[in-house]
Amino acid sequence: MNEKQETIVFLLGDDHSIVRQGVQIIVEEIFEHAVFFHASTLHQVILKVKAHDIDIAVLDAQFPDGNCISILPEIKQLVPDCKILIFTSYEEEKFALHFVEAGADGFLSKLSDESEIQQAISEIYAKGKYFSPFTKKLLSIKEYNPILLNPFNLLSEREMQIAELYAKGLGNLEIANALNVRQNTVSTFKKRIFEKLNITTLVELIELMKTYKDF
Repeated sequence: MNEKQETIVFLLGDDHSIVRQGVQIIVEEIFEHAVFFHASTLHQVILKVKAHDIDIAVLDAQFPDGNCISILPEIKQLVPDCKILIFTSYEEEKFALHFVEAGADGFLSKLSDESEIQQAISEIYAKGKYFSPFTKKLLSIKEYNPILLNPFNLLSEREMQIAELYAKGLGNLEIANALNVRQNTVSTFKKRIFEKLNITTLVELIELMKTYKDF
C-alpha cells in the first residue's frame, strides 16, 4: 500500500528499540522511500531534529530523561513544518488535549492495531493532523470546558497543595504535620483528589503531575 515515491524523513523516538523497529516496518509498508532516524532519549530527539530535516516525528510521551511534552515547542521552533505524532500508552482521555496544546499534531495509543497506525501516519502526512474520533470530540468541546485542558483545574488550592505533597512522596502523617491538620482530614482530601482526577493510585498522580505540572 505504498502511497508516495518521494522521500519522507521520519524520526522515531522511543526508549524501546522494538517499538521503533515495529513502527519503521509499518511505515515502510506505506512509504517506499522513507528515511529513518532513531532516538531513545529526549536529548537524542533534539540532536536529531537539529541535524536533519525531519518531516514526521513519531514520539513516545515518556522517555528516561523526561516527558516529551517539554520539548514539543522546541521541535516546532527548530522545524516548524515537522509533524509530531505522539505514540503512547498514556490514556487518551487524560492526556491527548494537553499534548495537542503543547504542539503535537496527533495522538495515538500503542494499543492501536496496525491499520489504525497506518491510517494515523498517512493522515499526518497528507493532512498534517491525526486525531481519533474521541480526541476530535474532546477538541470540539474544549472551548466550552477549559478544565479538559488540565485536570488539576478541578482541584481547590488546598487540594492542589496536598496533591503536590503526595507526589513528592510524603505520607498522611507527614502531610498532616506539615499542614497542621489531622490525619483523617488529609485522608478525606486524598479521596476527593483521586475522585476529581479519576485516578486510583499515587503512581497515576505522579504521572499526571509530570505531564500537566512539570513536576
